[in-house]
Amino acid sequence: MNARVRRNALSTTLAAVAASLLSVSAWGQEYPAKVVRVIVPFAPGGGSDITARQISQKLTEHFKRQFVVDNRGGASGLIGMELTVKAPPDGYTIMVMSGSFSATPATHKPAFDPINNIVPVAEMGYTPFVLSVHPTLPVKTTKELIALARARPGQLNYVTPGVGSLTHLATELLINMTKINMVGIAYKSTGAALPDLLSGQIQLIVGSILPTLPHIQSGKLRALAVTTAKRWYSLPSVPTLADAVPGYEVELWFGVMAPRGTPPAIIDTLNAAVNRIIHEPEMKSNLESQGMVPSGGTPQRFGERIRKDYDRWVKVVREQNIKPE
Repeated sequence: MNARVRRNALSTTLAAVAASLLSVSAWGQEYPAKVVRVIVPFAPGGGSDITARQISQKLTEHFKRQFVVDNRGGASGLIGMELTVKAPPDGYTIMVMSGSFSATPATHKPAFDPINNIVPVAEMGYTPFVLSVHPTLPVKTTKELIALARARPGQLNYVTPGVGSLTHLATELLINMTKINMVGIAYKSTGAALPDLLSGQIQLIVGSILPTLPHIQSGKLRALAVTTAKRWYSLPSVPTLADAVPGYEVELWFGVMAPRGTPPAIIDTLNAAVNRIIHEPEMKSNLESQGMVPSGGTPQRFGERIRKDYDRWVKVVREQNIKPE
């Protein structure tokens, strides 16, 4: 190749790179050019819905384009997940989801593959589950609960808002790690189970902090442990479950996701916006009022969390022989 040809080839390559960079830059600046649909795979009023509405409002303000929540509940979140998988990967359909995203496919094994066909955009925050018991149960620590369950195999019952729900699998993980025997009582939701839990008909729950915290504070429930690796700011006197069961850790996360194939420039644009928004004072306060700590980070970091959770729940489902309803 002579010098002139080499110069022309180099010029062509540099021009292509420059065009590519300009294209990415322009795409990031122009997006979004129209309304963005925000799928929530659950009914209005739950944690995912509340979080989705908060971040959608802030994204609307940030981009000066409407981000509109579309609740598509049913089948433990699978209906909304499937809609997301099948949506055009153009950045105009995104999804706000909880840690149930990793739990539900591990149990139900849907015909479509959400784990590999929905990609992470940004984690918003996370919160613990709380192991709580009715005060009439004669235990004040996790170790005492485990000892009681061993002394009364199959006699203690716990709340499960649906087979394969994160609350169910978090409890089954505890059962698996401690080799105890307890019976799950299924309800449509944690809210639906609360009357029986508060009356003592159901004895314990490994449940989200948001619906259980008021009852813990009033003394209607007794908190034994939080499921995060460290103690939680709103329950500073409550130990971690890992103090009694080394290696146990479950976090309920919330995050933004998108169909596979969504352009990286759009993923990066949304990621940057979410990371900025969740650390703004108002949004940070809103998340903390839900018992959540803002997290953020890269799509890659979020993806690693999703995969790690999924692999763990697949193992729990297999070893505990959990069957979908």
